[in-house]
Amino acid sequence: MKQIINTTNAPAPIGPYSQAVQAGNFLFVSGQVAINPENGELNIGNIEEETHQVMRNLKAVLLEAGLTFDNVVKSTIFLSDMGTFAQVNEVYGQYFTADFPARETVQVSVLPKNVNLEISVIAVIG
Repeated sequence: MKQIINTTNAPAPIGPYSQAVQAGNFLFVSGQVAINPENGELNIGNIEEETHQVMRNLKAVLLEAGLTFDNVVKSTIFLSDMGTFAQVNEVYGQYFTADFPARETVQVSVLPKNVNLEISVIAVIG
């Protein structure tokens, strides 16, 4: 069975999807972009702050499910410009302590709301 996870501490979905779905011992968190959930505005002043906002949004969804970044086993990073990889990677790494998740990073031609990055994660429960 599946359980839908939603929190007001992360942006509401901008389409027909859930913030996260728990299925068995896994939590599948939808891709997050840099929307500030407090005001609904994009936070894309620079790539570092944009990445922090995305990570804060992911953290809020994980917390709603009773999890942390320590539970993340897989992540996917979508970039509009691979030239920002180093800056995104630096910020992303600040949210993990050890035993980093598996990951891929890909460049795409366009992302929702014309943001510069989107990150999704899969976490294990327990």
